[in-house]
Amino acid sequence: MSPAVLRFINTFGYIGTITPAPGTWGSLAAVLLGWAISHFLGFWVFVAALVAVIALGFYTVAEGLRDTPTEDPSEIVIDEVAGQWIALLFPLVGFWMRGVPMVWPGPLAAFLLFRLFDIWKPWLVGRADRWHTPAGVMLDDIIAGVFAGIVTIILAGLYHGVLMR
Repeated sequence: MSPAVLRFINTFGYIGTITPAPGTWGSLAAVLLGWAISHFLGFWVFVAALVAVIALGFYTVAEGLRDTPTEDPSEIVIDEVAGQWIALLFPLVGFWMRGVPMVWPGPLAAFLLFRLFDIWKPWLVGRADRWHTPAGVMLDDIIAGVFAGIVTIILAGLYHGVLMR
């Protein structure tokens, strides 16, 4: 794959070149695109896109960092896309099981919580980040996405199960 194509993919269509905070811009683009995919193309297309982004991200990040494998350039945001879509998957499953389209605050909570865990890097997120490898670049965001998704569901359960009674 050519360096230009790798950069295009790793920056998620050059969104990762937007400053300041390219990770936040990448996450915002990811949540908006993920929400659109789920709304217009359906749940299973979103799941397929998520699997494809994860697989593609592991490959393109490793290729893009072949000469500098210990770096994590801020312009690489394909990892944020993967993590954000994992976070978004949790509320999406809940809406899909009820047969309704996903509405806010699910995507907003997934976005904010993903950014929190991605920046804060608690526990396993930080451990993966400290690997300083292409796999670590992807894994810290994947784990942050899982954490964000779990907390999103917990908050939804508290809101709907406790506060709305």
